[in-house]
Amino acid sequence: MSKKLGLIVPHDYKLLSIAAILEVFETANKLSPPSEKPFEIMIFQSKEQPDQGNLFGYESHSIETSEINLDLILIPAFTTDNMSEMIKKNRNFIPWLQKQHRAGTELASFCTGAFLFAASGLLNEKLATTHVDACSAFTKAFPMVKLKPDETLTADGSLYTSGGSTSTFHLLILLIQKFCGNEMAVKIAKIFSIDLNRYKQSYFSTFRPNHLHNDTLVAMLQQKIESQYHTIEKLEEITKDIPTSARNMTRRFKQVTGIPPIEYLQNIRVESSKKYLEQTQLSISEIIEKTGYNDPKAFRKVFFKMVGMKPIEYREKFRVQ
Repeated sequence: MSKKLGLIVPHDYKLLSIAAILEVFETANKLSPPSEKPFEIMIFQSKEQPDQGNLFGYESHSIETSEINLDLILIPAFTTDNMSEMIKKNRNFIPWLQKQHRAGTELASFCTGAFLFAASGLLNEKLATTHVDACSAFTKAFPMVKLKPDETLTADGSLYTSGGSTSTFHLLILLIQKFCGNEMAVKIAKIFSIDLNRYKQSYFSTFRPNHLHNDTLVAMLQQKIESQYHTIEKLEEITKDIPTSARNMTRRFKQVTGIPPIEYLQNIRVESSKKYLEQTQLSISEIIEKTGYNDPKAFRKVFFKMVGMKPIEYREKFRVQ
Protein backbone atom coordinates (compact mmCIF):
# COMPACT_ATOMS: atom_id res chain seq x y z
CA MET A 1 0.00 0.00 0.00
CA SER A 2 1.31 3.46 -0.91
CA LYS A 3 2.50 5.67 1.90
CA LYS A 4 0.61 8.95 2.21
CA LEU A 5 3.24 11.67 1.81
CA GLY A 6 2.30 15.27 2.58
CA LEU A 7 4.47 18.14 1.34
CA ILE A 8 3.58 21.48 2.88
CA VAL A 9 3.86 24.55 0.64
CA PRO A 10 4.00 27.40 3.19
CA HIS A 11 4.55 31.13 2.86
CA ASP A 12 8.11 32.03 1.72
CA TYR A 13 8.95 28.49 0.60
CA LYS A 14 12.06 27.93 -1.48
CA LEU A 15 11.11 26.61 -4.91
CA LEU A 16 14.37 24.68 -5.32
CA SER A 17 13.66 22.78 -2.10
CA ILE A 18 10.14 21.87 -3.24
CA ALA A 19 11.45 20.80 -6.65
CA ALA A 20 14.15 18.54 -5.18
CA ILE A 21 11.72 16.83 -2.82
CA LEU A 22 9.12 16.20 -5.51
CA GLU A 23 11.69 15.06 -8.06
CA VAL A 24 13.12 12.37 -5.77
CA PHE A 25 9.79 10.93 -4.62
CA GLU A 26 8.29 11.12 -8.12
CA THR A 27 11.35 9.26 -9.44
CA ALA A 28 10.84 6.52 -6.85
CA ASN A 29 7.26 6.19 -8.08
CA LYS A 30 8.36 6.05 -11.72
CA LEU A 31 10.91 3.32 -10.99
CA SER A 32 8.19 1.16 -9.43
CA PRO A 33 5.45 -0.81 -11.20
CA PRO A 34 2.27 1.32 -11.64
CA SER A 35 0.36 -0.88 -9.23
CA GLU A 36 3.11 -0.68 -6.59
CA LYS A 37 3.94 3.02 -6.40
CA PRO A 38 5.44 3.54 -2.94
CA PHE A 39 4.11 7.08 -2.41
CA GLU A 40 0.82 8.91 -2.72
CA ILE A 41 2.10 12.49 -2.92
CA MET A 42 -0.15 15.29 -1.63
CA ILE A 43 0.29 19.06 -1.28
CA PHE A 44 -0.92 20.92 1.81
CA GLN A 45 -1.45 24.64 2.39
CA SER A 46 -3.28 26.94 4.77
CA LYS A 47 -6.61 28.32 3.53
CA GLU A 48 -5.33 31.89 3.92
CA GLN A 49 -2.65 31.42 1.26
CA PRO A 50 -3.37 33.10 -2.10
CA ASP A 51 -2.14 30.39 -4.48
CA GLN A 52 -4.73 27.70 -3.74
CA GLY A 53 -5.72 25.08 -6.29
CA ASN A 54 -3.38 23.06 -8.47
CA LEU A 55 0.27 23.30 -7.48
CA PHE A 56 3.15 21.50 -9.20
CA GLY A 57 0.62 19.18 -10.80
CA TYR A 58 -1.10 18.26 -7.52
CA GLU A 59 -4.36 19.33 -5.94
CA SER A 60 -3.76 21.52 -2.90
CA HIS A 61 -5.36 20.29 0.34
CA SER A 62 -6.26 22.66 3.18
CA ILE A 63 -4.73 21.90 6.57
CA GLU A 64 -7.79 23.45 8.23
CA THR A 65 -10.34 21.14 6.62
CA SER A 66 -8.46 17.99 5.59
CA GLU A 67 -9.00 14.86 7.68
CA ILE A 68 -6.28 12.86 5.91
CA ASN A 69 -3.91 11.04 8.24
CA LEU A 70 -0.44 11.03 6.69
CA ASP A 71 2.51 8.68 7.03
CA LEU A 72 5.13 11.35 6.38
CA ILE A 73 5.11 15.16 6.29
CA LEU A 74 7.90 17.14 4.61
CA ILE A 75 8.78 20.75 5.49
CA PRO A 76 10.80 22.55 2.77
CA ALA A 77 13.39 25.30 3.14
CA PHE A 78 12.50 28.98 3.20
CA THR A 79 13.69 31.93 1.12
CA THR A 80 13.66 34.52 3.90
CA ASP A 81 16.27 35.25 6.58
CA ASN A 82 13.58 36.68 8.88
CA MET A 83 12.63 33.44 10.56
CA SER A 84 10.47 34.97 13.28
CA GLU A 85 8.30 36.66 10.65
CA MET A 86 8.19 33.46 8.59
CA ILE A 87 7.00 31.47 11.61
CA LYS A 88 4.35 34.10 12.33
CA LYS A 89 3.03 33.91 8.76
CA ASN A 90 2.98 30.10 8.88
CA ARG A 91 1.63 29.73 12.43
CA ASN A 92 -1.46 27.85 11.17
CA PHE A 93 0.75 24.89 10.24
CA ILE A 94 1.95 24.38 13.82
CA PRO A 95 -1.18 22.84 15.42
CA TRP A 96 -1.69 20.73 12.29
CA LEU A 97 1.87 19.36 12.50
CA GLN A 98 1.37 18.61 16.19
CA LYS A 99 -1.93 16.85 15.55
CA GLN A 100 -0.50 14.76 12.72
CA HIS A 101 2.49 13.72 14.84
CA ARG A 102 0.23 12.68 17.71
CA ALA A 103 -1.56 10.43 15.23
CA GLY A 104 1.73 8.71 14.36
CA THR A 105 2.92 10.74 11.38
CA GLU A 106 6.67 11.01 10.80
CA LEU A 107 8.06 14.48 10.04
CA ALA A 108 11.09 15.72 8.15
CA SER A 109 12.44 19.22 7.52
CA PHE A 110 14.99 20.41 5.00
CA CYS A 111 17.53 23.18 5.55
CA THR A 112 15.82 26.20 7.20
CA GLY A 113 12.54 24.31 7.31
CA ALA A 114 13.82 23.24 10.74
CA PHE A 115 12.78 26.65 12.11
CA LEU A 116 9.09 25.99 11.48
CA PHE A 117 9.56 22.40 12.66
CA ALA A 118 11.14 23.59 15.93
CA ALA A 119 8.44 26.22 16.44
CA SER A 120 6.00 23.33 16.85
CA GLY A 121 7.87 22.17 19.94
CA LEU A 122 8.23 18.69 18.46
CA LEU A 123 12.02 19.01 18.32
CA ASN A 124 12.45 19.92 21.98
CA GLU A 125 15.10 17.64 23.52
CA LYS A 126 15.53 16.03 20.08
CA LEU A 127 18.51 15.99 17.71
CA ALA A 128 18.30 18.38 14.76
CA THR A 129 20.34 20.26 12.20
CA THR A 130 19.73 23.09 9.74
CA HIS A 131 21.69 25.20 7.26
CA VAL A 132 25.13 25.62 8.81
CA ASP A 133 25.01 29.42 8.51
CA ALA A 134 21.64 29.54 10.31
CA CYS A 135 22.75 27.49 13.32
CA SER A 136 23.57 30.44 15.58
CA ALA A 137 20.12 31.99 15.05
CA PHE A 138 18.49 28.59 15.50
CA THR A 139 20.22 27.96 18.83
CA LYS A 140 19.11 31.34 20.15
CA ALA A 141 15.53 30.78 19.04
CA PHE A 142 15.24 27.14 20.15
CA PRO A 143 17.65 26.41 23.02
CA MET A 144 15.78 23.22 23.99
CA VAL A 145 16.64 21.54 20.67
CA LYS A 146 19.84 19.47 20.59
CA LEU A 147 21.30 21.13 17.51
CA LYS A 148 24.11 19.35 15.64
CA PRO A 149 25.54 22.07 13.36
CA ASP A 150 28.09 19.83 11.61
CA GLU A 151 25.72 17.03 10.73
CA THR A 152 24.37 16.56 7.20
CA LEU A 153 21.20 15.07 8.66
CA THR A 154 19.70 13.86 11.91
CA ALA A 155 17.21 11.13 12.71
CA ASP A 156 15.67 11.06 16.18
CA GLY A 157 12.87 8.54 16.37
CA SER A 158 10.29 9.55 13.77
CA LEU A 159 11.70 13.08 13.36
CA TYR A 160 14.26 13.97 10.69
CA THR A 161 16.15 17.12 9.69
CA SER A 162 18.77 17.97 7.07
CA GLY A 163 21.40 20.66 6.68
CA GLY A 164 21.68 23.13 3.84
CA SER A 165 21.58 22.80 0.08
CA THR A 166 22.61 19.32 -1.14
CA SER A 167 22.12 17.85 2.33
CA THR A 168 18.48 17.71 1.26
CA PHE A 169 19.30 14.79 -1.00
CA HIS A 170 21.01 12.86 1.78
CA LEU A 171 17.88 13.01 3.91
CA LEU A 172 15.72 12.14 0.92
CA ILE A 173 17.86 9.05 0.32
CA LEU A 174 17.49 8.06 3.97
CA LEU A 175 13.69 8.36 3.70
CA ILE A 176 13.65 6.40 0.44
CA GLN A 177 15.72 3.69 2.12
CA LYS A 178 13.34 3.59 5.09
CA PHE A 179 10.15 3.35 3.05
CA CYS A 180 11.39 1.55 -0.09
CA GLY A 181 14.51 -0.38 0.87
CA ASN A 182 18.22 -0.31 0.00
CA GLU A 183 17.87 -1.22 -3.66
CA MET A 184 15.66 1.76 -4.44
CA ALA A 185 17.86 4.06 -2.35
CA VAL A 186 20.94 3.08 -4.36
CA LYS A 187 19.09 3.59 -7.65
CA ILE A 188 18.01 7.09 -6.59
CA ALA A 189 21.52 7.95 -5.39
CA LYS A 190 22.98 6.96 -8.77
CA ILE A 191 20.36 8.88 -10.75
CA PHE A 192 20.98 12.09 -8.79
CA SER A 193 24.75 11.52 -8.37
CA ILE A 194 24.55 11.73 -4.60
CA ASP A 195 27.72 11.08 -2.61
CA LEU A 196 26.55 8.66 0.06
CA ASN A 197 29.78 9.09 2.03
CA ARG A 198 29.30 12.77 2.86
CA TYR A 199 28.40 13.11 6.52
CA LYS A 200 29.45 16.66 7.43
CA GLN A 201 28.37 20.10 6.22
CA SER A 202 30.77 22.23 8.28
CA TYR A 203 33.22 22.76 5.41
CA PHE A 204 30.48 24.58 3.47
CA SER A 205 30.00 27.16 6.23
CA THR A 206 30.81 30.84 5.95
CA PHE A 207 31.29 32.88 9.11
CA ARG A 208 29.14 36.00 8.90
CA PRO A 209 29.75 38.40 11.80
CA ASN A 210 26.62 39.85 13.38
CA HIS A 211 26.74 43.66 13.25
CA LEU A 212 22.99 44.20 13.53
CA HIS A 213 22.90 45.36 17.14
CA ASN A 214 23.15 48.55 19.20
CA ASP A 215 25.88 47.62 21.68
CA THR A 216 28.66 50.13 20.95
CA LEU A 217 31.23 48.37 23.14
CA VAL A 218 30.68 45.04 21.41
CA ALA A 219 30.86 46.78 18.03
CA MET A 220 34.16 48.37 19.08
CA LEU A 221 35.67 45.00 19.97
CA GLN A 222 34.35 43.41 16.77
CA GLN A 223 36.02 46.13 14.69
CA LYS A 224 39.31 45.65 16.52
CA ILE A 225 39.27 41.87 16.04
CA GLU A 226 38.31 42.07 12.36
CA SER A 227 40.97 44.64 11.51
CA GLN A 228 43.81 43.34 13.70
CA TYR A 229 43.21 39.56 13.79
CA HIS A 230 46.52 38.84 12.03
CA THR A 231 48.62 40.63 14.69
CA ILE A 232 46.70 39.92 17.91
CA GLU A 233 48.67 37.79 20.38
CA LYS A 234 46.37 38.21 23.38
CA LEU A 235 42.86 39.63 23.45
CA GLU A 236 43.82 41.74 26.47
CA GLU A 237 45.90 43.87 24.06
CA ILE A 238 42.82 45.19 22.28
CA THR A 239 40.34 45.26 25.17
CA LYS A 240 42.33 47.35 27.64
CA ASP A 241 41.02 50.66 26.26
CA ILE A 242 37.37 49.51 26.16
CA PRO A 243 35.62 51.09 29.18
CA THR A 244 34.30 47.95 30.91
CA SER A 245 35.68 44.92 32.73
CA ALA A 246 36.92 41.90 30.79
CA ARG A 247 34.25 39.74 32.42
CA ASN A 248 31.44 42.09 31.49
CA MET A 249 32.82 42.48 27.97
CA THR A 250 32.87 38.72 27.44
CA ARG A 251 29.31 38.38 28.77
CA ARG A 252 27.97 41.18 26.55
CA PHE A 253 29.90 39.98 23.52
CA LYS A 254 28.55 36.43 23.79
CA GLN A 255 25.02 37.69 24.39
CA VAL A 256 25.11 39.82 21.23
CA THR A 257 27.10 37.63 18.82
CA GLY A 258 26.35 34.18 20.21
CA ILE A 259 30.01 33.33 20.83
CA PRO A 260 32.80 34.61 23.15
CA PRO A 261 35.52 36.97 21.80
CA ILE A 262 38.19 34.25 21.54
CA GLU A 263 35.93 32.08 19.38
CA TYR A 264 35.03 35.14 17.29
CA LEU A 265 38.75 35.73 16.70
CA GLN A 266 39.23 32.09 15.71
CA ASN A 267 36.34 32.29 13.24
CA ILE A 268 37.74 35.44 11.63
CA ARG A 269 41.17 33.82 11.29
CA VAL A 270 39.84 30.56 9.88
CA GLU A 271 37.61 32.40 7.40
CA SER A 272 40.64 34.38 6.24
CA SER A 273 42.72 31.22 5.89
CA LYS A 274 39.99 29.60 3.80
CA LYS A 275 40.16 32.49 1.34
CA TYR A 276 43.94 32.15 1.10
CA LEU A 277 43.57 28.41 0.49
CA GLU A 278 40.93 28.99 -2.20
CA GLN A 279 42.49 31.93 -4.01
CA THR A 280 46.29 31.92 -3.60
CA GLN A 281 49.38 29.79 -4.05
CA LEU A 282 50.62 30.55 -0.54
CA SER A 283 51.97 27.62 1.42
CA ILE A 284 50.20 26.45 4.56
CA SER A 285 53.05 27.91 6.64
CA GLU A 286 52.67 31.30 4.97
CA ILE A 287 48.90 31.25 5.52
CA ILE A 288 49.37 30.36 9.18
CA GLU A 289 51.64 33.38 9.61
CA LYS A 290 49.31 35.74 7.72
CA THR A 291 46.31 34.76 9.82
CA GLY A 292 48.00 35.41 13.14
CA TYR A 293 48.87 31.94 14.36
CA ASN A 294 52.27 31.22 15.85
CA ASP A 295 51.73 27.53 16.43
CA PRO A 296 51.07 25.45 13.26
CA LYS A 297 49.70 22.60 15.38
CA ALA A 298 47.18 24.92 17.06
CA PHE A 299 46.11 26.33 13.68
CA ARG A 300 45.52 22.89 12.19
CA LYS A 301 43.59 21.79 15.27
CA VAL A 302 41.28 24.83 15.19
CA PHE A 303 40.85 24.63 11.41
CA PHE A 304 39.86 20.96 11.53
CA LYS A 305 37.44 21.56 14.42
CA MET A 306 35.66 24.40 12.62
CA VAL A 307 35.81 23.23 9.02
CA GLY A 308 35.74 19.46 9.35
CA MET A 309 38.80 18.75 7.21
CA LYS A 310 42.51 19.51 7.08
CA PRO A 311 43.71 22.74 5.37
CA ILE A 312 45.31 20.81 2.49
CA GLU A 313 42.09 18.84 1.97
CA TYR A 314 40.11 22.08 1.91
CA ARG A 315 42.44 23.54 -0.73
CA GLU A 316 42.11 20.45 -2.91
CA LYS A 317 38.32 20.56 -2.68
CA PHE A 318 37.68 24.30 -3.06
CA ARG A 319 40.69 25.75 -4.89
CA VAL A 320 39.66 28.32 -7.51
CA GLN A 321 41.32 27.20 -10.72
